[in-house]
Amino acid sequence: MGKTLKYTLLSSLLCLSAFSCTSIKEEFQPVFSGNENPPHQQVVTMTPTHTIAELASLYKTGSPWKIDKNIVISGIVSTTDQPGNFYKSFYIQDETGGMEIKIGKNGLYNDYLPGQRIYVDCRELCLGMYGYKSGTAYGNGMVQIGFSDPTGEYETSYLESSLLIDSHVFKGEIGPEVEPVVVPESSLPASTATQATSHYVGKLVTVKNLTYGWYDTRYKEQNEAFALLYLNSNQNKKLSSNRIFISGAGTGINTWAMSKEKMAEYLYSGVWDEVSIGNANDYNYGKVGDYRNVDAQGKVSYPGIEKAAASVSHYFSTPNGTCIQVRTSGFSKFADKAIPESVLNGSAKVEVTGILALYQGKIQMVVNDISDIKVVE
Repeated sequence: MGKTLKYTLLSSLLCLSAFSCTSIKEEFQPVFSGNENPPHQQVVTMTPTHTIAELASLYKTGSPWKIDKNIVISGIVSTTDQPGNFYKSFYIQDETGGMEIKIGKNGLYNDYLPGQRIYVDCRELCLGMYGYKSGTAYGNGMVQIGFSDPTGEYETSYLESSLLIDSHVFKGEIGPEVEPVVVPESSLPASTATQATSHYVGKLVTVKNLTYGWYDTRYKEQNEAFALLYLNSNQNKKLSSNRIFISGAGTGINTWAMSKEKMAEYLYSGVWDEVSIGNANDYNYGKVGDYRNVDAQGKVSYPGIEKAAASVSHYFSTPNGTCIQVRTSGFSKFADKAIPESVLNGSAKVEVTGILALYQGKIQMVVNDISDIKVVE
């Protein structure tokens, strides 16, 4: 079959499958984490045409690119979704950087093993960025590979059909797992960095000597934790009237994230009653406490506020004040694990091993498991 006919047929099938693709979520979602043995894998060998940095350099801010060239990248799997802190995606890395591959399936650890070489045929896929925000206080997100988002809401979506996945993502040999490299503070990426300009972005790294909390000198605010809650997740999640920002200091959040049960526990305690409902500087929709109801038997409830698992970003600082956010899914196995009091009060520091990512110009680290966060007394 000629190449032109091959890609004409493939493009037609891709268009049909696009309607099943869901857009990328800002929030982590539950992942399946059973104990299956990986199936028999057909090992392939391909020749990359581009490094990850070279591919990332082709992205232009605000302009997702449906790749129309024969581009193949290759890298080693550096993440696992088994503990539940990654959702429908995995990262690969080469010597130049790391790249998120958006696969619309759970239980990816069964198919894409840490240490395994992966090849991605990028033609007909979409190169986009997630997490960009303009403005001097913000910056870049992460360049990633996915499928075109049929809704236009995001720059990429998931490769959800088996056809898409099997036509573009190929498994190679399984080798040693990635050894994280220690990144000194002086080498941390700037807010304008991408995988094309910083070879640490998207890679599994270790950052040491972190202290809990970060003081934002621009806004003169102390930040400790951040979580985004909703009155109704079935409504538009970008509506100001549907958003509750739990942020700053004194949030009361002392676990790495919040399962549904833990979120309700925090809510019913009343610790968030004075938090305003709104969107950033648009707090015109009352307070969480306005929804508090106590019946004749003294039972407390919050009708109208959704009780759901919530991801949390905890803020840490380097010795010179660089912000590092440790991001944890509310569906991870360690979501409700308490942060040691010695960390919260600043008497102990942590070193974190995870994927070094950018979100709105701030550094985020996403760990594979709780063991990747080490307390240094």
